[in-house]
Amino acid sequence: MGRFKQLLPFGGRAVVQTVVDMLHSLEIEEIVVVVGHRADEVRKVLADSARCVENPGYADGMFSSVLAGLNALDPKVDGMMLLLGDQPQIRVSVVKTVLDRFCSTGKGIVLPEVLGKRGHPVIIDVQRYGEAIRALDGAQGLKPLVRGYPEDTEIVKIDDESILRDLDTPEDYERELRLRE
Repeated sequence: MGRFKQLLPFGGRAVVQTVVDMLHSLEIEEIVVVVGHRADEVRKVLADSARCVENPGYADGMFSSVLAGLNALDPKVDGMMLLLGDQPQIRVSVVKTVLDRFCSTGKGIVLPEVLGKRGHPVIIDVQRYGEAIRALDGAQGLKPLVRGYPEDTEIVKIDDESILRDLDTPEDYERELRLRE
C-alpha cells in the first residue's frame, strides 16, 4: 500500500474505526482489535470503542494476530469472528447474516462465499476449535481448519463481492472510496 491502511480516511473516520463502528451495531459481546505496527496510533483512533490486544509478533504475519486475538478471549467465549481491519466496505447486513447462521445452525465454522470464493467474516466456535487453531503451524493460516471440517462448516452464499476485497494497494483504496460514494 505504501501507507498505513488501517488509519487511512474512509467516510470521515479511519478505516479500522469504520470496521469497529459497523460491529457496534450488532449484538457482539466484545470487540477485540489486534494491533501491532503503529499500535499506539490505532489505540488512539479507537479510543474506548474496542479492546486492543497487542501482537508483538505481528511481523510474522496474519496468523500470529489470529493467535493473539484467540489467546486474549475469555475462556468461556463460544465464538470468535475474524474480520479484517482493512475491509471497511463490509456491510452490517453481511456480518449479521453470517452471525445469525452461526447462532442458529450449531455449526462450528461459518463463513460467507460468493462466486465460489470464500471471504470474511469467518466465525469459529473456539470451544470446539480453539486448541486446533493453536496447534496449527500458521504456514497456511486457518485454511487447514476451515477446510478440514466440512461436516461442521456452514457456507453462507452471499451476493456481495465485498467479502473478498481488502485494501492492499492504493488502487484498492481508491476503488473502495469510489464505491462508497
